[in-house]
Order: sequence, then structure tokens, then C-alpha cells
Amino acid sequence: MSIDPVMNVEVAQRPRLRIPTHLGVIMDGNGRWAKARGKRRTEGHIEGVKALRNLVEYCINYGVGHVTVFSFSSENWARPKDEISFIFNLLRRFVASDLQKLIRNNVRVRIIGSRDGLEPSLIRLIDDVEAKTAANSGLVLVVAFNYGGKAEIADAARHLAREVAAGRLSPEDITEERISSSLYTAGLPDPELIIRTSGEQRISNFLLWQSAYAEFVFLEENWPDFNESSFIKVLETFAQRDRRFGGIEAAQS
Repeated sequence: MSIDPVMNVEVAQRPRLRIPTHLGVIMDGNGRWAKARGKRRTEGHIEGVKALRNLVEYCINYGVGHVTVFSFSSENWARPKDEISFIFNLLRRFVASDLQKLIRNNVRVRIIGSRDGLEPSLIRLIDDVEAKTAANSGLVLVVAFNYGGKAEIADAARHLAREVAAGRLSPEDITEERISSSLYTAGLPDPELIIRTSGEQRISNFLLWQSAYAEFVFLEENWPDFNESSFIKVLETFAQRDRRFGGIEAAQS
């Protein structure tokens, strides 16, 4: 079903919307988008970056505080080397072309995931964009890059194990809060809403710990087709969810 684009909509004029404090996005379907149009997979990734730029604008305009996007998983190393190289170069180009715009729009960028296997120049780029946006107080854009949820939890467990071995922590002090503060996302609220495009209905190792009480919305369209109408539909769907967190009645807003 096609929906006409809805542009520049005031949130106050759409009472059916619920704005998540933290939105997670599994940006899936770039390759399928390209294949359906007889294009190369790399062209799908280019269009996916355009959709990401639009997503950042939507989050700013609608008042989303945090958005985490799954850009490259630790399992994606199994892809062809030329495609991986293209994705990495696309990240470099995105940062080079968009960094000043992100700074002007008060966006803070955090990049989470393992630095293992990344080129030194790419690590320097990651450090640079985080440092240059660290003082910004608006939207927090979290990019999960070379990221895997299981690896994140394992890293946190190793960190806590070293603290116990060094005598700085007792096993009884390892609480859910302590584990959360040892994850890559330390200091961020857990996502309230996670969306995935392309029709797939799984989370693929994305924010496993943090998504314990997240609402999920799965969309049929591929990521390059995600637009403001899609975004509004997601917020309307989220507004209809009864979030009980294990209780009987939903918490009153």
C-alpha cells in the first residue's frame, strides 16, 4: 500500500504519535532494493546512506532524543571484500560530507562496537567525529559499527571479571545496573522502540541486552525506501502499544 509523503508535519498536530526517547533501527534491505531495480548492491548502500540522512532529520524534527542505527555487524565480515571496502569508504564519505551539518544541528555522534580489525585511519576518523561532536546536547546519533550484541555482553563480562580478579569488585556487586554500565551503550537509555526494514522479523544480534522491553515494528519496505511517511506510521504504531513491563496495567504517561 502506497502512502503519499507527509512533509514538515508539526508533532503537536498529530496527537496519535508517541515519540520514543531512544529509537533503534536495523537498516536492512539495501541489497534487495538494488537487485529489484537491476542495480549493483553498492548503489543500494549509497541510497541507504541517503535514507540515514533523512532519518536523522526526522529524529531532530520530531524530538527523538537518541537513535541507534545498525550500520555494520560483526557478522558482516563474511561479505565479499570489495563490498566491505565500499561500505567502509562510504562511512568515510558520510563523515566527511555530513560532519559540519551534524555539528550545526547540535547532534552528538557515538560509534559503538569493536575496533578490532579496523584500519588505523578508520579508527582515527571515528575518534575524530566523536571528539568534535562530544559537546553537542541535541540528538544523540549512535552508530553500531563492527558491532554484535553477544560480543558486547561478552566484553562487559570480561571487564567485570577483571574487576573481581583485581579485588575492586565482589561477585555480589554484579547487578543488572552494573552490567548495563559496562556495555558499549553505558549512559544511554535503553531503546523503547526498534524497527527493522525489508520484511525480516528478527533482531540479528542487535542491542540484545538493551532491548529486553523494547517494542518492535517490522516494515516490509527496504531501507532506501524508508521515508517520512514510514516514520510517522512507526510512531503511530508505537502509540498503540500497551507497554506494561511485566505488570498488568500500562504505566500512565
